[in-house]
Amino acid sequence: MPIKRLIYLFYEKILEKEVKKKGLMPTHVGLILDGNRRYAKEKGFDDVTKGHKAGAKKLDDVLQWCGEFDIKIVTIWVLSTDNIHREKKELEGLLGVIKEKLLDLMENPVVKRNGFRIKALGNIDVLPDELKEVIRKAEEKTKTHNRRILNIALGYGGREEIVDAVRKVIREKKFSSPEELAENITIHDITNHLYTNGIPDPDLIIRTSGEIRLSGFLLWQSAYSEFYFCDALWPAFRRIDFLRAIRSYQQRNRKFGR
Repeated sequence: MPIKRLIYLFYEKILEKEVKKKGLMPTHVGLILDGNRRYAKEKGFDDVTKGHKAGAKKLDDVLQWCGEFDIKIVTIWVLSTDNIHREKKELEGLLGVIKEKLLDLMENPVVKRNGFRIKALGNIDVLPDELKEVIRKAEEKTKTHNRRILNIALGYGGREEIVDAVRKVIREKKFSSPEELAENITIHDITNHLYTNGIPDPDLIIRTSGEIRLSGFLLWQSAYSEFYFCDALWPAFRRIDFLRAIRSYQQRNRKFGR
């Protein structure tokens, strides 16, 4: 075995031992899966879809790691409202990869073994009918899984989510004037109408590829989340990167604004 590989395995074991000793694990981890296109470019692929396929494959590893460390909720962002406006050929390729991965997840041993129930978040109406049907089947197929939740954000934008929630609140509340309505909208009203209604806010959000921003991911829900930004491109995300993120979370002193 190459010496570099031996060093990697040794360091991974040290990290794992440190994380397990600390014991405090996030309940809900959000993942911004960034870097598929750059990965394809670095590998010399002419078709960026190959980068998206590599990213889809990486998800199996990460779900297994989350299962090992008893993380109950995982939210991944695979298609934003901005992504929908990409060049037609790339978008079709990306949508195809998402469809294939959803079909795979229905029977995926990692999903079954760890009891992940699939739930789609976002404006599903903007997606092609064929993809909407696959989403429905994936949710139906895994509805009896009750140990963990895998939220898949599709056609998702944080600003759009908040606007949709406010619209729902306005339609639901019955007041005699706009002023009375405005005075009676609360934080809980908005929270209860988000796509994530009923799901705890993320404790930790991880973004790959070296970008240090949220780009609209769970804007409302991440008010008190901890953040970890990783230089690795998503398809190259390693177990040591995951362990470093958990270790960083464990080292934080969470005050929740107090």
